[in-house]
Amino acid sequence: MNIVYEYSHLGGLEILLVRYPKIIEEVLTIIKDIKPHKTKISKEKTMSGKALFSPKDINKQFKDKFQLLGYKELRDTFSIELPNYEPKITGCYKQIDFCLGKVLVEVQLGKYPFMFYDLAKFQYFFNENKADVGIEIVPCYQLHKSMSTGVSYGEQLINDIERLKRHFPSVPVAIYLIDI
Repeated sequence: MNIVYEYSHLGGLEILLVRYPKIIEEVLTIIKDIKPHKTKISKEKTMSGKALFSPKDINKQFKDKFQLLGYKELRDTFSIELPNYEPKITGCYKQIDFCLGKVLVEVQLGKYPFMFYDLAKFQYFFNENKADVGIEIVPCYQLHKSMSTGVSYGEQLINDIERLKRHFPSVPVAIYLIDI
């Protein structure tokens, strides 16, 4: 895959280049090594019978490559207890797909709310002092048109971050828009 655009929020890219040059080099190599194939045949009304890129296939390729280099899942488990509210909810968690040291990486090929939620998870782990910077890898608009309906695109995410005027997230993040 190719990186068609990179976005640095609160110096995320600069932090990676200065403090984590080996990690950013690995991430960029992994992205370039991903070879997506149109293995999904659409059953959707608007694209019935059309061959599409499979998010499952792409995610599996990313997972295999990150794990091979020692990246691990980061997970915090907790219970939820609200003031003046009886039920205690156990077994809750926040989870990041790939983590090496204090660098968090998410590959998001799903619906838009999940892209934005990844930023909230970056914020959570940053606040817990378990992260210095996050990396979000997302499809660009052109790629999203060759995927299932509902897959979002990174241009929308970057536009929303810009419109929030640095108020959220308050964690450094590098966002990579990818295409074939």
